Amino acid sequence: MAIVEKVIDAPPQQVFDVLADGWTYSDWVVGTVHVRDVDDTWPRVGSQLHHKAGPWPLSLHDSSTVLACEPPHKMVIKAGLWPAGEAIVVFTLEPVGADATRVRIGEDFAAGPLRWIRNKLNDLVLHQRNKETLRRLSDIATRQKADEAAES
Repeated sequence: MAIVEKVIDAPPQQVFDVLADGWTYSDWVVGTVHVRDVDDTWPRVGSQLHHKAGPWPLSLHDSSTVLACEPPHKMVIKAGLWPAGEAIVVFTLEPVGADATRVRIGEDFAAGPLRWIRNKLNDLVLHQRNKETLRRLSDIATRQKADEAAES
C-alpha cells in the first residue's frame, strides 16, 4: 500500500470541499484526464463519478464509487480503471493547529491485473503519483482560501 501525507494550509472543511466537488477530480488526481459525469448525490456512499484516465489513444473510461464518507474527516473511494483493475483510495483529513490540515492518501490495488503484479515498483509509482496529487489538491484548497480572504 502506498501512503502519502501532506499538511495543507487550509482548514479540513475547505480541503474536504475540494474532495466533495467531483468535477474537479481531473484538476488534481494525477492520471485522470477528464471527468465525464458526476452523480448529483456525490460524495454520498454509493455515488459515482465517471472519468477518463490515461493518454489517448490508450484512455480508459470507468467510474469511481464512494465507499465511505465522513465529512470533513474521511472519504474512501473505489477507483475503477478496468481492464487494469481497481484501487481502494482512503483520504483522511486531520486538523493541524487552527487553519491547516494533514491529508493522508492510502491507496492499494484491490482487483485486476495490477493487484497481481503488486511489488515495490508499483508502490513507488503510486507514492510519487499521490505526492503530486496532494500537491495539486493543496494548490486548489489554498487558492480557494485566498479567494475567500480577498472577498472578505
